[in-house]
Amino acid sequence: MAYFRTQDGCSLYYETIGFEFARPVVIFLNGTLQTTMYWKVIAASLKPEFRSLLYDARGQGESELGELPLSLDLHMEDLSALIRHLELGPVCLVGLSHGALLAYAMARRRPKMVSRLVMCSIGVRAPVRARLIVRSWLKIIESGGIEVLVSAVMPHVFSESYLVRNRKILDRIAKTIIRRNRAPSLVAHLSAMAGYPSLRSMLKRLDVPSLVMCGSDDPLVSVTGAAVVAEESGGRHLVVNGAGHSIPVEASELFLKTISQFLSGRWTDMPEAI
Repeated sequence: MAYFRTQDGCSLYYETIGFEFARPVVIFLNGTLQTTMYWKVIAASLKPEFRSLLYDARGQGESELGELPLSLDLHMEDLSALIRHLELGPVCLVGLSHGALLAYAMARRRPKMVSRLVMCSIGVRAPVRARLIVRSWLKIIESGGIEVLVSAVMPHVFSESYLVRNRKILDRIAKTIIRRNRAPSLVAHLSAMAGYPSLRSMLKRLDVPSLVMCGSDDPLVSVTGAAVVAEESGGRHLVVNGAGHSIPVEASELFLKTISQFLSGRWTDMPEAI
């Protein structure tokens, strides 16, 4: 557990796992309501094949929000600075949702820093329902607070099957998410996202191997929209049947097996894109 201070003085929290081994580095990038805690079991399971770096972006978890307005460019600069600070070579990036967008932006604009790329729950051609859902989150937290936001978000970020399997502990899951987040930071994050460039405008063939994973029961990302990202990036596309937006926890064994094989160059059972 450590902290890195950015050029503008913002303190960012990070953890390293498996750095006692001389292995490739995987950096995990959080989604909107996530912290480093989300990835710990997965990162530990990648030892000793990979070293893992977990970090909270500005406003997430143990990191400060800072004084600068949040933007995708600022998140890229923070990540690049952290990579340089730790003297890491080209790294593998694994991102979920907002983290996947950050990973894509890094691979597109700073390709020399990236060796391989896994993006979960990201796509173009977002359904109208999905756009309305995400747009409502800012209004919900501003009017009702973080507890109301988490209650509203959960049916949209987990699949029906996951909610059914875990119905007895949903309140505990919600309380954990609430405890790990801060309302002012979420307001800043959601407000900033409204000004991000569209993923469609960023799409191009990438110079690094990439994999796009999506859930078949994700109301926020369509299968066809995820397939477009994979195809136009020159990467691969995997649909996780029955999963929602939170693939790493909903299909943890499949997710771990897939990223382990793909990041090590051993994943050959899927064609390039779909």
